[in-house]
Amino acid sequence: MKWWAIAFLSLIPILATAQNYEDQWTGHFSYVSVKDISQGDNTIFVGAENAVFTYNLNTHEIKTISSINGLSGNSITTIHYSDDFDLLIIGYENGLIEIVKKDDQNVLKVVDIIEKQSIPPNKKRINNIREHNGQLYLSTQYGISVYDLSRLEFGDTYFIGDLGTQIDIVQTTIQEPYIYAASSTDGIKRALVDNDDLIDYRQWTTIVGGGFKAIETLGSGIYAANASNTVLKITPQGGTSTVRNFSTSIQSFRKADNLLTITTSNSVQAFSDGFIEEAMVNNVIDFDLKLQSGLVFGNNVYLGTTEDGLLIVPIGSNQATQVLPNGPIRNRPFALDASENQLWVTFGDVTVHFNPYPLSRYGVSQLKDSIWINTPYEELSTAVNGEPTDLINVTINPQDPNEVFMSSFQFGLLKMVEGIPSILYNENNSPLDKAILNGSDAGIRIYGSDYDRQGNLWFLQSRTDDALVKLSPGGQFQKIDISSIINPVSDFAMTKLVVDRANNIFFGTYGSGMVGYNPTTNKFNKIGEGTGSGNLPNLSVRALALDNQNRLWIGTLKGLRVLYSPGSFFDEGTIPQSQAIIILENEVPQELLYEQSITDIEVDGSNNKWISTATSGVFYLSPNGQETLLRFNKDNSPLPTNNVQDIAIDPNSGVVYFATAQGLLAYKGSATAPSENLDNLRAFPNPVRPGFNGNVTIDGLTAGANVKITDINGSLVFEQTSEGGSILWDTTAFGKYKVRSGVYFVLVTTDDYVETKVSKIMIIR
Repeated sequence: MKWWAIAFLSLIPILATAQNYEDQWTGHFSYVSVKDISQGDNTIFVGAENAVFTYNLNTHEIKTISSINGLSGNSITTIHYSDDFDLLIIGYENGLIEIVKKDDQNVLKVVDIIEKQSIPPNKKRINNIREHNGQLYLSTQYGISVYDLSRLEFGDTYFIGDLGTQIDIVQTTIQEPYIYAASSTDGIKRALVDNDDLIDYRQWTTIVGGGFKAIETLGSGIYAANASNTVLKITPQGGTSTVRNFSTSIQSFRKADNLLTITTSNSVQAFSDGFIEEAMVNNVIDFDLKLQSGLVFGNNVYLGTTEDGLLIVPIGSNQATQVLPNGPIRNRPFALDASENQLWVTFGDVTVHFNPYPLSRYGVSQLKDSIWINTPYEELSTAVNGEPTDLINVTINPQDPNEVFMSSFQFGLLKMVEGIPSILYNENNSPLDKAILNGSDAGIRIYGSDYDRQGNLWFLQSRTDDALVKLSPGGQFQKIDISSIINPVSDFAMTKLVVDRANNIFFGTYGSGMVGYNPTTNKFNKIGEGTGSGNLPNLSVRALALDNQNRLWIGTLKGLRVLYSPGSFFDEGTIPQSQAIIILENEVPQELLYEQSITDIEVDGSNNKWISTATSGVFYLSPNGQETLLRFNKDNSPLPTNNVQDIAIDPNSGVVYFATAQGLLAYKGSATAPSENLDNLRAFPNPVRPGFNGNVTIDGLTAGANVKITDINGSLVFEQTSEGGSILWDTTAFGKYKVRSGVYFVLVTTDDYVETKVSKIMIIR
């Protein structure tokens, strides 16, 4: 659906379209951190970090609104629900305004503030939204902007600092005949709300000096919170009197049901006219209160927490009902791994230079059969009697999916069994030793890991000579000194690791290129930057993947390379040369993903490549990389950012998971792992109905199966050999024209000609 907005301080219309992606995408955002709360029409509206959820007070139904539904995925700062217009207004850190129709969730994007060049990008934050007589008064870091809800267009903007300068307005309130504006730096200013010349800064009078956090009317009084967390009552003459001092930081003022709700970092209190306390919650059973927002109305206290979502506490009680949509523990996933019907997520992180400080103490999340199971950090550390900080990699045992290993970039290797922390391997219970760097403790910095065909887990430890480690299924460790090939102590980090079909080990480094190790011969080799040295575009190797043809794909900080014969990597006296992929772009040869910072490479069931980048989103490539099948970025997909840290693929469903710097999303891919037989052969959608313009997926295939599609007369219209467990048919006759309505036969033969199966597809044009 298309909406029209009116340009900021102009009459030029701006077309803003918000696309809904629910057909092919699923959002797995975290809603634990509640930035703001609004209410109306028997519904609570909750603004989380970059998505919104609603809670129906009658039915207790929870609904989510995210980038999947058309939201931007940016950082939310404030929300407001308008009863009069049945609209939810969302304000963002970057100045974006989004307006959501409550019933159909259509989204209007108002981009005028973002595009206003006269306002610095770091001063466009929407701090607060006030509605009065159909007008929204937007408190921003530059002043006040007015938005007309009936016409869906901007009116004037007020720059009310001295000489009309831009100042940070944290909140406005209206008590006729005045509008009051509280600034974080320039005190409280007042003007006549019906004055037609409020764009003139001289119409605004400073009545109280200093810095303020909030302002709100209550009955006949006006109350403001200053930077010292003192609540002042403002007299009509501009005088002040202190009514309450708070010992913890005041987060917000909100009003509902003629009650002023004051939220601090650990309490919510409500006051009636005359500043009479009517309710207070500062202790809730089973929850450690860390608050950002709050609202009191209808005999309940609504607490917006930083870690526990929305808590509803009846007035006079200390027992809470938690309202929290199904989702992971945090909104910044760093590493993923998937197996059939499960996904594991870790949230520790390091900088681009592999600096883990400050150390992060986050839990982990598991998606199993569509339900999120979150394990807090405290539960992890208690179970293993250690500190599994900065968990930055996760590897599922392919022979036992209930066993998962997670790499801590400071304290060792964490083992999980059936979702329960089992053991943290460190210097106290294993041969792993802390690295010493420049005389200081550098910790046990574990990163990339992979399994070989015998079930051994190979992993990497940074800042030590014995950087390559093997853990056998029986729990025995073997440490391998790699200092003969590179200097691992001086390198910032050992990065990704993969094991090929012959059990050769390949691993990346931060500054020494890529290293290979043959366990049978105990031989090393490496490739580096430039022609003759390995032809890598950069020495910092961030991603490695072996495809179905045993080609090794290498992602670096500045581009992509492919090693076509990794089996010859250890030939005596040779330096293998990786190759760039050259494609034609506008008839001009170009290097694929030139200078791109590649974060991960994954191979799906059809041998296609999913490649994530730090700045350009995700690329989906054909098996040889010559064709870009899909490209997802912030502008053409629900990705909330182009910074995608990791990818994982469920081999059974073909679902592709993307860990972005602002949330986790899933794309309903069609490439599945090959089956052992043709028992589960199917085609979908089936029937193909009028108006469908996508591809028909045929899955349940064995590797190398021959697929032929014919019309009812036996004329061949399509033929392909599967690389994995599925193929796509665009419903054309060899790409020439769309086939007619009718029944089409799918004839599948395994590569050994032992098994044949026939299916049907009905096409209705």
